[in-house]
Amino acid sequence: MANTTISRRTLLTTLAGAGVATLAGCDPATSPAAAILLPDPLLVEVDGGLGVLRGADRQTIPHGVVTADGRLVYASAPDGADTALWRIDAGRGATSERVSLPGRWVPQTVSADGTRVALTTEEVSATKERPAGRDVTPVLIADAGGVRQRLRLPGNFVPEAFTHDLAGLFVLEWLPPDSPDRYRVRVVDLTTGVPGPLFTRDKGPIPAGTEEEMRGDGRQAVLAPNRTVLYTLYTHQPDHQHTRDRISGRPGSDVHAFVHTLHLEQRWAYCVDLPHPFGEAAPDGHAMAITPDGGRLYIVDVTSGTVAEITTEDLTVRHTAKLAGATGPAYAAADRERLFLGAGAGVRTVDLADLAVTAERPVRDPVTGLILSPDGSRLYVGQNAAVAWHDPAAGGELGRAAVPGLVGLHGPARPA
Repeated sequence: MANTTISRRTLLTTLAGAGVATLAGCDPATSPAAAILLPDPLLVEVDGGLGVLRGADRQTIPHGVVTADGRLVYASAPDGADTALWRIDAGRGATSERVSLPGRWVPQTVSADGTRVALTTEEVSATKERPAGRDVTPVLIADAGGVRQRLRLPGNFVPEAFTHDLAGLFVLEWLPPDSPDRYRVRVVDLTTGVPGPLFTRDKGPIPAGTEEEMRGDGRQAVLAPNRTVLYTLYTHQPDHQHTRDRISGRPGSDVHAFVHTLHLEQRWAYCVDLPHPFGEAAPDGHAMAITPDGGRLYIVDVTSGTVAEITTEDLTVRHTAKLAGATGPAYAAADRERLFLGAGAGVRTVDLADLAVTAERPVRDPVTGLILSPDGSRLYVGQNAAVAWHDPAAGGELGRAAVPGLVGLHGPARPA
């Protein structure tokens, strides 16, 4: 099985392939018969845009967000002074009827079940960049039928995720709103439109003035397979204090990285501190992957070679291991028994039983992404202008398809 890694939003614009027909807008195009067929539909990132690869077909989505399970994409495009919104079956390519939204909007986040989408007037990544200063944030809640609700949130907000029951919207509130340098997670009641604090892990309300304010880098996020918990890896948190420490009055620990755990159903948040040396090296040298059953979360810092295992039931670091260090951006994928780590021009296989390396194999180019096929029989490796797929057990390359401008791999595109 595959686990899908997300960065909360993926807004992509162009897709091209050597010997493969491209398309403008969001219409499918068919490639020549000689083009190499991908065994599985994939969602990829290329040159700042979102693309879907199906066999020899290619599809581009100028502005869109995809569900964490890779089944549905909400796409938008300018339509005069308004915005056209429609939904795409990522695995099959079927599209819904376009609906018109008044004004200009871009999709920001979609609910785990794919029935709701939150749109904003500007695109901002919840894990990659900070928004421009503003005093009011317009947010539109929509579905495949059109507008469901309009919000004007006083302050500077970025929608992050919907609550499991769709009655609330988790947001990052940036402070101060006109010149943001830190943020906190809040939840907007979609009945009243009022943002408020989350709960603590014991389901009690967070007292006023004790909410966590974060200043560091949100590196990566993954959604639990049961869609109820969102895990986000944060690094480089200067002067950060967790809610539990602010409530108790303790000074807190000197940590440079942690996993922010957001329960989408019960509306609580909890941070799992990562031990030294996590967070001290470059943020892009960190990666995270979750097992298919959702029971274990793995974080790696390839610069130091450190791997940590978190049990998601009790949210503690069970143990850590030290591997050989590497350089460059890190990528990770996991099945039930193995953790695959990509950095530089190599892919390592780590046995989950003892966090020991069982294989290390070179690849043709520096790795730009790792994902497992839904049946676990292929490990897709992002390469220079190409996607290659390997045998996860033997490690040999099974095939390769050209994708010029490839930035990274998002995940399998599954039929809705």
